[in-house]
Amino acid sequence: MNRELDGVFRPRSVAVIGASGKRGTIGHSILHNLIEYSFNGKVFPVNPKSKVIHSIKCYSTVLDVPDAVDLAIIIVPADHVGPILEQCGEKGVKGVVVISSGFKEVGPEGAAKEEAIVKIIRKYGMRMIGPNCFGVLNTDPEYSMNATFSKAQPLRGRIGFMSQSGALGEAILGLANDLNLGFSMFASVGNKADLSGNAILKYWGDDPNTDVILIYLESFGDPREFTRIARDLSRKKPIVAVKAGRTDAGARAVSSHTGVLAGLDVGTDALLEQCGVTRVTSIDELFDVAAALSNQPIPKGDRIAVITNAGGPGILATDAIVSLGMKMATFDKKTTKLLREKLPLVASVNNPVDVIAAGGPDSYRIAMDAVLADPNVDAVIVIFVPPVVVDHKAVINEIVAAIDNDKNRKTVLGCFMAIPSGVAGSEQMIKHKIPVYTFPESAAKAMSAMVRRRQWIERPISEPRTFKVQAKNAQKIIDDARADGQKSITGSEALAILEAYGVSIARSVRTDSAREACAVAGEIGFPVVMKADGPGVLHKTELGGVSTDLRSPEEVQVAFDAMKKNFSKGKTGFSGVMIQEMVPSGVETIIGMNHDPSFGPLIMFGLGGIFVEVMKDVTFKVHPVTPHDAKEMIESIKGYPLLNGFRGSAPVDFECLEETIMRLSQLVTDFPEIDSFDVNPFFAGADRNSSKAVDARFILRKEPPRVG
Repeated sequence: MNRELDGVFRPRSVAVIGASGKRGTIGHSILHNLIEYSFNGKVFPVNPKSKVIHSIKCYSTVLDVPDAVDLAIIIVPADHVGPILEQCGEKGVKGVVVISSGFKEVGPEGAAKEEAIVKIIRKYGMRMIGPNCFGVLNTDPEYSMNATFSKAQPLRGRIGFMSQSGALGEAILGLANDLNLGFSMFASVGNKADLSGNAILKYWGDDPNTDVILIYLESFGDPREFTRIARDLSRKKPIVAVKAGRTDAGARAVSSHTGVLAGLDVGTDALLEQCGVTRVTSIDELFDVAAALSNQPIPKGDRIAVITNAGGPGILATDAIVSLGMKMATFDKKTTKLLREKLPLVASVNNPVDVIAAGGPDSYRIAMDAVLADPNVDAVIVIFVPPVVVDHKAVINEIVAAIDNDKNRKTVLGCFMAIPSGVAGSEQMIKHKIPVYTFPESAAKAMSAMVRRRQWIERPISEPRTFKVQAKNAQKIIDDARADGQKSITGSEALAILEAYGVSIARSVRTDSAREACAVAGEIGFPVVMKADGPGVLHKTELGGVSTDLRSPEEVQVAFDAMKKNFSKGKTGFSGVMIQEMVPSGVETIIGMNHDPSFGPLIMFGLGGIFVEVMKDVTFKVHPVTPHDAKEMIESIKGYPLLNGFRGSAPVDFECLEETIMRLSQLVTDFPEIDSFDVNPFFAGADRNSSKAVDARFILRKEPPRVG
């Protein structure tokens, strides 16, 4: 077992430095909570102005404490933290929690103080949480440590919660108690000057008392390290995260379609998804999902049944289930027959099952038994809107009894819509580990998270592929462009980079004369496409630099003359054209990359063409892309039916499309000097011969990117 952070989470003795006898102060609250929560160890108040606090002998400094000290909780002004840490180091303290604020969160002067205390921590080999944090707790009876200044006394449970926001600490612990959710450990990490979320994740990954990990994040420390830890850990334990804040990664790269589309936090979404971390949008949803994951078995599939006594909530649940990508289960004929025979005539026996408002304990028991026994049902959401004429407790008792009698142990979530004080008897559900939600949408979201959890566990583990490529050819093109002071590579040179990496391209020939253009067009075979070709031409279509479906030498001549005249007047000037075969069929897709300042390269795939920024049907993955990632990218876009054969058309060559994405991911690995690129469009055809890139552009950067 990982023991690295035992000094913080499993201390046998705690010194509260800055302890106070004055009620309402943090120094008083933390000391009080340690005592009130029955800390199973020694507690030493430290304050030079007091001899006794809370009926316990008080010491002037931590050096005066006669016993060993494992953990020091520091609540003093920022200027005094450094000297006190020196004393802690001399004392042999293993762990430190600095509650004090006034560090990097207040500006450069505070950042300098924080840097100084980190040096002291490193000097003595201590581990520190904070500064500017809410504290830590461990509910294991062997320790029973509440070293926070919360008014709520946490319940014991099997959830580890890590919060970057100290201000949310009180609300988090209070809300968890209201929902009857218990923690194994809690940590408010504050500024993460020493201990980051990554270190705590590793520690909780080995903790036998922690089954589910919840995270509130405002920023990543080292995204690459987080990826490595979370991807491994999430297969053993579910991780659910709220990530606050958005990135402006797309604002820097308006010349790139991928850059424009890579804003609005897509890097965070991609990273968490690839790590198997369930991302939610609020603290409420975080706890909704935690209640489901920590109490119910993971569903074996996504076929959901709904039982209700009111039509409206049943419809709301159905809408939410379908919109979240799950399926409404289709009942076995035996189930429908049984329900029709035993439920009232006016009841609905299809999914959702509506036992009607008059349906009491017997109706709910019949419906629950039948649906839970149905082989076509993976999970159930049972809704109860308490009518005046029905015995609430009797209904709930029958629901619980049916679940207890279920030999298949299917997933069941409850939805009891009632007044704020709750439904009488609902405590029975909670006692039997059946989460209860107020609204159908909340239950459906929690169920969706559980389904995604199953999909992640079953997802095959794959590593990025490496292809045999002509990297030297690509390197020469990039080096030549940089030597010429070019910031971008377009046209024939961009296609040559793709060809060097084994990406199929449309046959193309560059020329700077009308006569040669006509001759080349004849060699390629009509119809052809003509494109302006030059180092400064990024958006050819908008500038009139593309002519398609040219079917004769005369049409080529006219197009060439018009293009030459048009570009000779512009800023870029006329540098010649590219004559290209006209790809006869296929679905226009886009494959791109943009650098996120936090996560590094993001690989994009979606429907392409000139309307890509309007349609925005794209998806992102954090580089590098594995075979399974590439497959997921293709299948996750809304336009997937167009790729899979629509109205009689043949499906595209998915193997070729997936391979192209992975080859371009390898290109990103090999050339960090590429800041972004678009391959748009890449025509996805029915076979390799008809799957070709027809245009691309690469944006270069002066230096390789720095991630983290």
